[in-house]
Amino acid sequence: MQQEFKIAGNRIGVLIGKSGATKRKIEDKTQSVITIDSEEGLVTVTGEDTVKVLMAGSVVQAIGRGFSPENALQLLDDEDLIFEQIDLSGIADTPRQLDRLRGRIIGRDGKAREQIEHMTATHLSVQGKTVAMIGLPDQVKDARTAIEMLLRGVPHESVFTFLDRKRKEAKADMLSYYY
Repeated sequence: MQQEFKIAGNRIGVLIGKSGATKRKIEDKTQSVITIDSEEGLVTVTGEDTVKVLMAGSVVQAIGRGFSPENALQLLDDEDLIFEQIDLSGIADTPRQLDRLRGRIIGRDGKAREQIEHMTATHLSVQGKTVAMIGLPDQVKDARTAIEMLLRGVPHESVFTFLDRKRKEAKADMLSYYY
């Protein structure tokens, strides 16, 4: 099986890692081969095991979307974690509008993004025309909902109230499961 991805030139070095350590770690953990064309930013992942190639592809995409190798490699350590992206290009018509949308998600000094990460136990990366998330499916779903609310112009306070309610519901569900 083979997958191809295009990643930004400034992320290729991060994908390769110091002396090729990150690339090697992904290849070893997924029994795949990663070929990088640094001129074009084209990354090819090949291997026998379809699931492992898909997992390696998720890690490559996550690094390409701005995640640190440490956060991206968690996708290989915990099979329940997922990587998901929201494409902002269809929502924003102008670069200025795109900046405004990214700014709403990030917040002043990164506070809104940090708050969403904290309240949903996910990792977020806002880069270029995408918002990417790593987390458990329910957590990513809540983070996605919060981001979509911000993109629709819902006030930050209302979004955080929504997330707080979701967190309390999840805690109650867990308690009822054990008792």
